[in-house]
Amino acid sequence: MKNFLINAMAWIFFIMAGLGIVWIVQGNSFFIYQYFAPKYENVRRTTFEQSKAYNQGMAQQLSNQMQEYEQATQESKDSLATIIVHEYADYDLTEFQPYQRTFIEKLRRGER
Repeated sequence: MKNFLINAMAWIFFIMAGLGIVWIVQGNSFFIYQYFAPKYENVRRTTFEQSKAYNQGMAQQLSNQMQEYEQATQESKDSLATIIVHEYADYDLTEFQPYQRTFIEKLRRGER
């Protein structure tokens, strides 16, 4: 009986120790993820913003917005200008063609 109790306690100890180790490893993984996840996402975002597809898409979208702007009434131009300036506020304008850069810079100065 005493032998059985010792064996049972040993098994319970090993199971608890195993669960403790798993908890420590999983907790450690969480804390590592919590620290590195924002860094990974920043790298992914930067990579995406430097991709050819993203830059071509932004240029194409600006071309469409320029056409809409030219065809709009004066009241609509004011609204479109605000939207366009806001949309490209953080975008690197050197990725655009010179006429597109000029268009955005003109809108930023308030020339409508």
